[in-house]
Amino acid sequence: MTATDTRTPSTSAPDARSTSRPGWIAVAVWAAGIAAVFAAGWYLRRAGLETEDLLPPLHARAREAPLTWQLTPAVAVAAVLVAALPRAAARLRWPALMALAWAGAALWAVALAVADGWDALAGPLNAPTEYPAGLAQVRPDPLEWLRTFTERLGGYTTHVRGHPPLPTLLLWALEKAGLPGTGWAAAFVIASGTSAVVAIAVTLRCAAGERAARAAVPFLALAPLALWIATAMDAFFLAVGAWGTALTAVAARRARLGPAVAAAVGGGLLLGSLPYLSYGLLPLFAVPLVVLLVTRPRWWVPAGLGAGLVVVPTAFTLLGFWWPDGVRATLDTYLISRGSAQRPYTYFLFGDLAVLGLLTGPAVAYALPSAASVLRAAARTRTLPPAAVVALTAGAALVGVVVLDLSGVTKGEVERIWVPFAAWLVVAASVRGTAARGWLAAQAVTALAVQALVLSAW
Repeated sequence: MTATDTRTPSTSAPDARSTSRPGWIAVAVWAAGIAAVFAAGWYLRRAGLETEDLLPPLHARAREAPLTWQLTPAVAVAAVLVAALPRAAARLRWPALMALAWAGAALWAVALAVADGWDALAGPLNAPTEYPAGLAQVRPDPLEWLRTFTERLGGYTTHVRGHPPLPTLLLWALEKAGLPGTGWAAAFVIASGTSAVVAIAVTLRCAAGERAARAAVPFLALAPLALWIATAMDAFFLAVGAWGTALTAVAARRARLGPAVAAAVGGGLLLGSLPYLSYGLLPLFAVPLVVLLVTRPRWWVPAGLGAGLVVVPTAFTLLGFWWPDGVRATLDTYLISRGSAQRPYTYFLFGDLAVLGLLTGPAVAYALPSAASVLRAAARTRTLPPAAVVALTAGAALVGVVVLDLSGVTKGEVERIWVPFAAWLVVAASVRGTAARGWLAAQAVTALAVQALVLSAW
């Protein structure tokens, strides 16, 4: 299959109108599947077979009384973004659109979170199971902490124990830079997590053309996954993966050797840190791999990318942390703990996918038949129009999710774990072309409904 000019302005599927019926069927399946999974979770709780979560498949609980007036700021933000984003995506210059998209995504995430009060922004990070609670063990000697991380793993907080050491070290570095406390940590997570909107748009602009990127921006900024941007550390993981992929795409489109290699090394540096942020981020490499296959850069881009990829693994290895030992130790603590290891595999095999549906929203479900149609047409014609590139990028993220889901190590709590993957899947909503305000509104209503009915731990 050969790639067509990725600057081609058209992004919509050639048979977009004829796919409306499959789209509505997909939305019906989306809604019925989510409802069935929650009903099954209620039954399992009632039978005493799923006791780790109050509202499976979410690690959350139902609110005693739904939020009403507390959601007024979020409703107002949603209304403004639904009205403004499609017009802005069509008319604003690219730098202005990127600034608006980042600001809009951040405002949307914060507006949803503060429905529970301003304390809710940093509240999740104040939990005794979170990374900041483990900083006391790092402060005396970070290098010693890193060297002995694996052997002392059982004495750390839940999230420190369940991840490689890099997230905790980053929060320690933030503290040493004069920004201590969970308030600064929350601001860092939200600012970085929402910047992924820009990174993903930049990636699409390089790989599929500016028109495709502009069509995706409204869906990216108003995605339901904003519920878990403020505040889960996984939002930062999303940013690292997205910017690493964006730099890779930029490198592939640079004509000059120096800037291309510099961007590739930067992209490799970020992507190489992913396994040291979370063991479950390895399948996310499917997304930059697709970008490389689509853009087909000159040899110096993969070379620069490879040089950047080895920096973080080499540094951590030399400082005393051997990644495979960390995987084994984390798996051992996982198997003997309560929580995920005790959750039923079969239920969460489907439940985790239902949660993915909540993060991505009905607009993605509606567009999936069109995305599949575009890919079939591309396979027949052996070309890659912009819509096919967008669909391939979303499909790569979906493959990563399915791999993790089948592995059984992501049973539950995936409302945060899926965030680095779900943002890439959201771009599928733009395959049908310019963002329709009705589907943007449906995305916003999905997030508002979840926020009104569910009290999440993140």
